[in-house]
Parts: sequence; structure tokens; C-alpha cells
Amino acid sequence: MQQMAQSSVFLSGMGALGVEIAKNIVLAGVKAVTLHDCKRCEVWDLGTNFFIREEDVHSQKKRVEAVHSRVAELNPYVQVSVATDVLDENTDLSFLKRYQCNKHFILFNFIPIGSLLFTLFLLTETKLSLQKQIDCFCHSQQPPIKFIGCDVFGICSRVFCDFGEAFEVSDPTGEEPKELFIQNISQGNPGVVTCMDSRAHGLQTGQSVCFKEINGMSELNGSTHQVTVLSPYSFAVGDTSSFQPYAHAGIFRLVMMPKIFTFETMEQQLSDPRLLTPDFSKPEAPLQLHTIMLALDAFLEQHARLPNIGCMQDAELLLKFTEEVSRTLKNKVSFAQELVRSVSCCARGCLSPLAAAVGGIASQEVLKALTGKFSPLQQWVGCGAIGCEMLKNMALMGVGLSRCSGEICITDPDLIEKSNLNRQFLFRPQHIRKPKSTTAAAASLEINPELQIDAHLNKLCPATEDMYSDAFFSRLNLVVTALDNVEARRYVDSRSVSNQKALLDSGTMGTKGHTEIIVPYLTESYNSHRDPPEEEIPFCTLKSFPAVIEHTIQWARDKFESAFSHKPSIYNMFWQSHSSAQEVLQRMMAGETMEGSFQVIKLLSRRPTQWNHCLALARLKFDKYFKKKALQLLHSFPLDTRLKDGSLFWQSPKRPPSPIEFDLDDPLHFSFVVSTARLFAGIYNIPHSEEQLSYEAVSSVLAEVEVPEYKPAEKHIETDETVKKPDQLKMTVSSEEERQAISQLQEAIISKRLRMTPLFFEKDDDSNGHIDFIASASALRAHMYAIEAADRLQTKRIAGKIIPAIATSTAAVAGLVSLELIKVAGGYGFELFKNCFFNLAIPVMVLTETAPVKRTQIRDDISFSIWDRWTIFGHEDFTLSDFMNAVKEHTTIFESSSFSNSPGVKQLSFTVFESIQPISGSGGSTFSCSLA
Repeated sequence: MQQMAQSSVFLSGMGALGVEIAKNIVLAGVKAVTLHDCKRCEVWDLGTNFFIREEDVHSQKKRVEAVHSRVAELNPYVQVSVATDVLDENTDLSFLKRYQCNKHFILFNFIPIGSLLFTLFLLTETKLSLQKQIDCFCHSQQPPIKFIGCDVFGICSRVFCDFGEAFEVSDPTGEEPKELFIQNISQGNPGVVTCMDSRAHGLQTGQSVCFKEINGMSELNGSTHQVTVLSPYSFAVGDTSSFQPYAHAGIFRLVMMPKIFTFETMEQQLSDPRLLTPDFSKPEAPLQLHTIMLALDAFLEQHARLPNIGCMQDAELLLKFTEEVSRTLKNKVSFAQELVRSVSCCARGCLSPLAAAVGGIASQEVLKALTGKFSPLQQWVGCGAIGCEMLKNMALMGVGLSRCSGEICITDPDLIEKSNLNRQFLFRPQHIRKPKSTTAAAASLEINPELQIDAHLNKLCPATEDMYSDAFFSRLNLVVTALDNVEARRYVDSRSVSNQKALLDSGTMGTKGHTEIIVPYLTESYNSHRDPPEEEIPFCTLKSFPAVIEHTIQWARDKFESAFSHKPSIYNMFWQSHSSAQEVLQRMMAGETMEGSFQVIKLLSRRPTQWNHCLALARLKFDKYFKKKALQLLHSFPLDTRLKDGSLFWQSPKRPPSPIEFDLDDPLHFSFVVSTARLFAGIYNIPHSEEQLSYEAVSSVLAEVEVPEYKPAEKHIETDETVKKPDQLKMTVSSEEERQAISQLQEAIISKRLRMTPLFFEKDDDSNGHIDFIASASALRAHMYAIEAADRLQTKRIAGKIIPAIATSTAAVAGLVSLELIKVAGGYGFELFKNCFFNLAIPVMVLTETAPVKRTQIRDDISFSIWDRWTIFGHEDFTLSDFMNAVKEHTTIFESSSFSNSPGVKQLSFTVFESIQPISGSGGSTFSCSLA
């Protein structure tokens, strides 16, 4: 964003929280960051600050000097510098007007952007009295200086925001508005708009929508109207009585309107705080924590220190402070004395996962203050006790230390791409195209050299079960995932359940994030619940009647998969089942029909043998896709075609196509032809040079290509949205195609170039032409149907099904998961585990109890769950009778089919019920057991 790219940041306090915020802000891409801290490195910094090393502690280096170069490496486009000064209660804050900055704060200097000026303080490790003083000054300025206070005390934390009395947000939610089709608009006062889509419009009264492509009531096109919601599928838009009658078609879209947020000062908020409530099962918890943390502030103010660790005398003193603070609050709240004592005992410490979570939340608030995008926190959030972030947290927490016989095993088959660098802070530009797992492992060892890390380059899936076997899982204590798709999560979950291992799952999507804690015998598994399936685009819509840009992008992606991946794969499989090409040739010449020969004949009949042929084939594809398809549709369904009820066939959401004439001077046409030719050359193993991709070379080849004239065909065009895509393997071929196939097969046998090379879609390599093809094909199809085209980045995101990730939400999710890891390792009870769902854009954070495991009741005293197992140990001569006797020793009920009582049986299926003293119980489940 322009505002962020032009902003300068001054950050003081390089403790656990400060370095988390520095990392996130630099990754986000502000213009310049100045780091400040007067403290020197200490031993306990090694457990909380991932940029401080042992040698920094030994040399008594200042924290800011230790972290400076490591922060600067995160983003070469951000200027990172160091400064020192003092800020205390006696400092004259008017120096801010001269753009100066000092200790214990982050300052976003005044940066003119249009008519806006941005300044922001973010205080960490600062006494409350000084926070209040600075916030009061910031609030009184015109324009106000944005202020954020941020603290972590042991197991407690807080974030406070004050962005002034009138802070304007341009986009409160960050959600992409959807376009919905119109069924009807009435003439009246008010006029009523009825949606065509079966899904609800999702609008709220007072929001505004804009209209386009309406036939009839054209006065609405391009206009914006405030809505009054009447039902989930209709809304009123004001007086339409004087407009033309509505005919058909039309689209409306939600218009994001600026929203003004009002903030109070910290002084005003202390006694009557506006608190975000993460856990609705404990609505009193935020105010309780607010009260206790204010008591910690009072303790710090009076004694110039926090309570000593484990000191019960200090704990009782903190309890008195808490009681005094409680009496000053507008809303009274009761609090457990034991909670106060627990906070006192650990307040001086810092829990690195909590610092990570709070750092992610606070950093997102900084970006909101800079950009005016997303709803800011109003005004407090408190907390009580993925991938690179998880490794960093584990390194700081001492998970998998070699001296304790611990180990962390990580696996990832992917290589580091440039796009990873803005959110995965363990990677640097020099790591691009290197393996993620080994690079992350090496970086983690720099944080904590005592880690024992085993880095693999494999995918965790059924194909690798020989490596990641039950024996492998049996050596683990728990499993942590940082996966980007549902199917992978379901697979890992099934392996974790079958091996009775705890699983910590998490994920992010932009500013949204979730964590799910799965514990044997206590909680349900990931597979115990299912999200509703994604709505598929009907086949006829993709093939002939696209209505929105997502349809054209999916069509282009399908064309890529079909032409350059699926068909070449089927072709190769055909030859694997037919060892002799000469025999196939003879059978084809004899007119024999062979199973699976359709695609083979099609591909052979059109097989190019040199680069010029690839260009010619691409040019013919252009006419087929973007000219002849349109002409055929308009031949089959002329513009005046009407349905049985008399309504027009070509009405919303159907759009009539317009044929496109090829123009090599059009960059989009040129891009399609060249990228398509490159892909054909790739699958047919045809070499080409860079010179052959030039405009002059391509133009010279295409000038010789003869493009057949379009001839209308009388063929069926599917309009039924329920019809699925036909099986192309069962389709027929023409005699001409067979003749061409035989000729090409003869040449292929002679040249020994029979096999093809399937291409697998790779979105992150811009040099392979994959995105070039999809972007140009999608844009051309959009133009043909008068749909607004998407830019390359949006096309890449949709075609690649990219889940956007940002550093702030990634840090928050990894911190929350690491907190749960501590609970799992500590053997905590069910009621203390928490799942979390958050959206930092709104912002909202919801902590929920994990879902208890469901048990199936067989009778009053016998039940079982997905976690229950029991194990029978056999030997080489173990018979079925031996096995049945062993089962009876553990079960009260045993039912089975008749088994063959013979030695040497190694695999058998059986049905059993819960044991009295189970090692575990499968309770009524049929399964297989190996006795080898």
C-alpha cells in the first residue's frame, strides 16, 4: 500500500514483544524503520528474542545492536537504522512536532499522503503513568498522533489503541464484495430489487450498492443507492417509479463506504474499558485480567519492579493492589485470589508464544493506523494464559533439545519462492529455490544451537507411508501441522488418530486464522467435522455461458489441465500398456478399436514436430476458442432466441458472446499464441530458442498459417446446469483423424519420439509460461463475453487457489498453537485446551473449548470412541484360537464370524467390543490386524 511504503517507523524496546513487532512491520514493507533500545543482552533474552545469540550475551552487546542487522535482512527494500535517546515523564513531548523520536516508543513520522499525516507511537516495556502521559499528548494533537500501548506480563498481555476522536477507515472488513445477479426491479417508491442467485445477498440496511448491465431500467446503471433490507433475497433502493420498466439482466455490488471510529484516551478508558471478549464462556475474564494488570502497574510504580518470581509476599501485596484497583472501576468484577497469585508468581517472565501472538495482533493494528484499512481495535484486547513461526517458537521454548534426547522432525517438499519472503522470516533472498525444510532447520539452529532437527524433503501422504510408518509415528509425542489444504489435514489427522498422537492444527487466510487442538481420548479429531463442500461451477456454465471472471479463469485452468497435463498422461499410460508401437500401428491400420485409444488418436493426429507447428497449432486454438465458439453459440442461439415461457434466452446471467478477430499487434493475442505454443512444445519435447519468441519471428510464421473459415455445425450445446462433463475416453474419432494418427505414429516410431511430457501447473515460476497462458486465455474469454477482466495477480491467485498469508496473522496463529503445545506437554485437563478463530481485520478473536470426543454406547457400562484401541501380541505360531482366547481375556463381549483355526494366518478381519481394562478399545469396529 502507498501509505505503508512511504512511512517511517521508530521502534524502541528490543525485548520479546518489540522484536516480534519489528519483524512483522519490516516484512510488511514500510519505508524505513529506526530501532532503539538501551538495554544490554541478558541470558533470558535467549528464551524470548529470536534475533539474540549466545555470543551477544557474552559480549554484553546492546540489544538493538544485536538485532539490527538481522532485522535488516528480512526485507532489503526497508531502510533499517539505529538511534538512541531518553524518554521519561520529564521529557518535553513538544519535540514530536519537530519529528524527533526517542526511547520506549515506536513513532511513525508525519508522512504527507494527500491531505493526511501519519504519526504513531507504540509503547512496550513502559510504565503506565508514562503511557498515559504520552497518549494524552498524542490524543490532543491535530491531527491526532495514533497511539498503541502493548505489554506482556508472564501469562497476561494487553494491547490498547487510541487513534483519535475521528479515525476514518476506508475498508472496515477487507472482504471482497461479491457481484450478484438481478431477477427483477419493481417500479415504485421504493423500488424493490430481487436477487436471482439462490444465495442470500448478505446486505445490511444502510449499506450502499452500485448497479450495472441493467436492461430496461437503465437509469440505475452506474448509480449508487443506499439499501433497506426487506428479506435475505430482496431490498429497497428508493424511488424508481419514474424510471423505465425493468426488462432483464443486471448486476449489483456492495460499495464499501468509509466508516468513522471514535477513541477515548487511556486515562478515560482505564476505569471503564471497552474490551474485546475472546472467550464468551468466560465473559468476566477480560475485565478480571484488566484489573490485575492495572494492579501490576501500581506495583511497578511503587516498587520500581514487578513481583518476584514465586514470592508469596509479593503475591499478597499484588492482591491488595488488585482490590484497590477494583474499587475504582465503573463496572465491578469479582476475581479469584488464586488467579492473582498465579499472575504475581510469573509476571516478571515472558512467554515467547504469547509475545508472538500479541506481536501479531499489535502489528496489525499498526498497519491499520497507517493505511486506514480494516476496523481498528476498540480499544483493548487482553489474553490469559505455522511453519517458520512455529519453529522459532519451539527453538525459544526449548522443544526438541539434543541434551534431553528430544528431536523435531520437519518435512516439506517445496522450494523457497520469492513470494515466501514477505511472511516467512527465516528465509532470505539468497535462499530462493532452496528447500524450505533444510533452510528453516538451519535458521532455527542459529536461534537455539541445542535443537535436534531432522529435516526431510518429502510429502506426507499415502505414497510415503513406507517412510512415515506407524513405527515412525510411535516415536513422536505430538504432531504439529502447517498445511495449506484440507485433504492433507485430513490425512495427517487420520494417521495421528490411528497412532493416538496429539495433533495441533492451524491455518491462516489473509487476516483470518484458526487453531484446533486434538488430544487423544479427550477431543474429537479434525475428521470428526466436515465443512460444506465448495460449490462447483456447472459444466455448461464453464463451457458456454460464463457470467463472472471466476468462470473464465477456471475455464482457462481447465484447458491447461486437459491439454497439457491430463491428455499427455493418458497418452503415456496407453503406451505403458502396449509395449510394441509397431503392433499398435498394425491394429490401427486394420481398423481395430482399442480401449483408451481415443485420446491417443486425437493427439497423434495433431502432433507437431517442430516449433513452427506449435505456433500454428496455437493460432488455430485462438480461432477455435475465441471466434468459432462464439459464432457457433450465436448460430445455435441467435440473439432473439426465446425460451418456452417467452423470455429471452440471452438474459442474465447468460451473456451473448462476441467473436474476436485475431490481431498479432494486440499484446493479449500475442501472449496467448506464444504461451500456448511454448506449452505445446513442452509436452511434445520440441526445442525452441528465445529468438523464435520475438514478434518478428512469430509474425513471420503466422503469416504462413492457413486458418479455415468457420462453417456452422448443427450440434447440441448443453444448457442443463445439472449435466456433468462427458467422459472423453468414450468419445469417437473420425476416419480422417485416424488416418492422420497412423501417419504421425509411423513418423514417431521412426524418430523415436513417441512419449510426451505432461506439464503440472506451477504458479510461482513466471518463466514457465503457465500463468501467461491462463491469464491471456482468461482475459480473452472475458472480453468475448463482455466480462471485466482480472489482472495477472488476481488471475494467479484464483487459478492457483492461493490462500493469502500475511506475517501478522501467521505470527498470531503460531503463538496461539505454541501456547496449546505447552498445555499438551504438561498433561493439562480437557477444560483448559482452547481452539481459536480470529479475524484481525474486524477485529474479532473467539476462544472456544475443544469439542469433546463422541462415544458410542453399547450398553450401560461399555462405550467406545475413535481413540480406543487394544493390542494383542502374537508369535510365529499364533493361531486364530490363540488370538480369540487373547481377545476374550480383555473383553466382556466377543462376537466373530467363523474363523479358520490354522497356524500361519497373518491377516484377519474381526469385530470386537470394548474391553474391561482396555489398552484401548475398538468397540464394534471391523478392522485388520497384522500378526506377523
